[in-house]
Amino acid sequence: MKPHAPLPTDLPAGAPALAAAGDSALDIFLWNVLPYLALVLFVGGHLWRYRYDKFGWTTRSSQLHESRLLRIGSPLFHFGILVVILGHIGGLLIPKSWTEAAGISEDAYHVTAVVLGTIAGICTLAGIAILVYRRRTVGPVFSATTRNDKFMYVLLLLALITGLVATVDANVTGGGYDYRTTISPWFRGIFTLSPDASLMSTAPWLFQLHALSALALFAVWPFTRLVHMLTAPVGYLTRPYIVYRSRDTNMGSRAPRRGWERVK
Repeated sequence: MKPHAPLPTDLPAGAPALAAAGDSALDIFLWNVLPYLALVLFVGGHLWRYRYDKFGWTTRSSQLHESRLLRIGSPLFHFGILVVILGHIGGLLIPKSWTEAAGISEDAYHVTAVVLGTIAGICTLAGIAILVYRRRTVGPVFSATTRNDKFMYVLLLLALITGLVATVDANVTGGGYDYRTTISPWFRGIFTLSPDASLMSTAPWLFQLHALSALALFAVWPFTRLVHMLTAPVGYLTRPYIVYRSRDTNMGSRAPRRGWERVK
């Protein structure tokens, strides 16, 4: 860990930082301490929720109230966010040296990441915009929307918008920014207990804001409807068949087949 962040004169052109004033204590808190607070809340919150609110572990589906907008917005959001998550996994967890060793050039990786990331981000943003519009305009759905849901939507939209704008601003309208030399090593350092705050303090402010909004989203994740993302109906693969038995005394004019006699 470096003792202090670089001076503002060391920052790349067009990349102002949140901690550019040289407040190293702020750098350390934002990029060395805050990620672990968010991680503790993410893991501990899910354990607490599963232990004490198992029946509340649900999306509280509103499909019965309205399905037309849901059929459009839900696939757009879910398939888009899936590609976004896979892109983040590839960009943040896989070192640059690995893709180069695999024969993927920097230009090919950059173009693929920007094109797919932009398309996926637009689809995700369009999907959540439709879902928010649906919640606001459909009476029963709006009545079932809690303050918790509204707060979650704000954080989710903030993370999506800042990520999409940062990508477009740096790589489409700007001169390009290689986050795999700064943000990715910092992110991997969180899991090796060696995050370098100076790597994030020199990143463009939009990327910093995107990272902070993502940390806030992960911190509140377990206490929102987003918990359903970690749920899979695995038990349905092994659950026994449901047996229905009639209460009628008259089973019909025909004698039951062998093996289908009424159980008394």
